Amino acid sequence: MSVSAKAFNALGDPTRRFIFEKLRDRPLAVVDIADGLPVSRPAVSQHLKVLKEAKLINLKIVGNKNIYEVNREGILAMRNYLDRFWSEALDNFKKLAEQTEKENKQE
Repeated sequence: MSVSAKAFNALGDPTRRFIFEKLRDRPLAVVDIADGLPVSRPAVSQHLKVLKEAKLINLKIVGNKNIYEVNREGILAMRNYLDRFWSEALDNFKKLAEQTEKENKQE
């Protein structure tokens, strides 16, 4: 499975999206990530594991704390996927517009 597919799949869960969005501004410890979530800390750890495997977050150990931060690799993989999709859509639109223009000139 590609990095982008893993990333999109990981973000398909609302709890994981919320966790990922919490990390958008700054790195956080597990205790800070779990704060305000309606799931147990072990459940948060499982969600973090999925996000890490999808290359959306990194883990740094600082003293006795696990600090999580956004990993640009997963985000870049999703962006590249969407850019490719968008480029193909624009190319197809351009071809359709050119074909329509050509047909209109022939009439």
